[in-house]
Amino acid sequence: MATYPNISETKNLIKQLVSIPSPSGNTDNVISFIEDVLNDLQIEHKRNKKGGLIATIPGENEKEHRMLTAHVDTLGAMVKEIKRDGRLRLDLIGGFTYHSIDGEYCEIETSAGTIFTGTILHHETSVHVYKNARDAKRNQENMEVRIDAKVENAEDVRALGIEVGDFVSFDPRVEITENGFIKSRHLDDKASVAMLIQLMKRIKDEKLSLPYTTHFLISNNEEIGYGGNSNIPPETVEYLAVDMGAMGDGQSTDEYTVSICVKDASGPYHYGLRKNLTALAEENHIGYKLDIYPYYGSDASAAIRSGHDIIHGLIGPGIDASHAYERTHEDSLKNTEQLLYHYIQTKQVDI
Repeated sequence: MATYPNISETKNLIKQLVSIPSPSGNTDNVISFIEDVLNDLQIEHKRNKKGGLIATIPGENEKEHRMLTAHVDTLGAMVKEIKRDGRLRLDLIGGFTYHSIDGEYCEIETSAGTIFTGTILHHETSVHVYKNARDAKRNQENMEVRIDAKVENAEDVRALGIEVGDFVSFDPRVEITENGFIKSRHLDDKASVAMLIQLMKRIKDEKLSLPYTTHFLISNNEEIGYGGNSNIPPETVEYLAVDMGAMGDGQSTDEYTVSICVKDASGPYHYGLRKNLTALAEENHIGYKLDIYPYYGSDASAAIRSGHDIIHGLIGPGIDASHAYERTHEDSLKNTEQLLYHYIQTKQVDI
């Protein structure tokens, strides 16, 4: 398999991206980071009113366009309640479970921009005090944030500037191993964002002539369901979401190939585009797996639901333990990057 020469760059970029807190609803800092990268590459871009970012590279055909998207927003939480004992109750942002963040370090960002650290814990964590510490449910009622500050009551917390509605982000705990694994929260979907940035850089470095004007949407509301359902130019024919491949029992997806989704909870993806992607992978000796994601929806499916007349597809790197402490391997990144590279240079599906 031909490999993309800058996989180390991709991994370093992933590390940078996951280290910038960006729960859905609070993504300005990471969007600004990407804007700086695109400015350096001299790629035209603009923000939409939702705060996402759209980059455009002109192609030979200006009447029919392509659009690729990946989302930079992540799971997170908001302060739901300041409890009498000075702990915080949370309200979750995105579809994940409380047990996946039990014991996780976090940051609370006040509306003034002040950052406080803390730990997400079950109220009855201490086994030396609570008889049911091992078995008590992990839910909104029982989980709380222990703030790293001298607070004994709600008044002490409010004196710090912390209030209901403040954003809470989770420590990514990113680690890149010597044998090619990347372990971190928020690989969904910052791994794909990094690959789209690398793809745009490769287009510029190699002075590629694209067959169609191509847009790259860095969406910022995917985890809450509507990141990619607008700002799609009317000339767009094909719309490809680049998002994580779901792994687990009964799944084909692994951490070493690119996953091509044939169906998720929204229904089948476009059959013609799927066959084109599969043929491209085989022609270029790219490792891939076809798969169905049973509890999943992408920005491409959001675009279809919102009424856009487009051909839609979904591919991405295989990621283990989605919406928890995730992991993938550089081989999956390489295969995904290679498929994207060849895809943007090919003819669109015949209508």
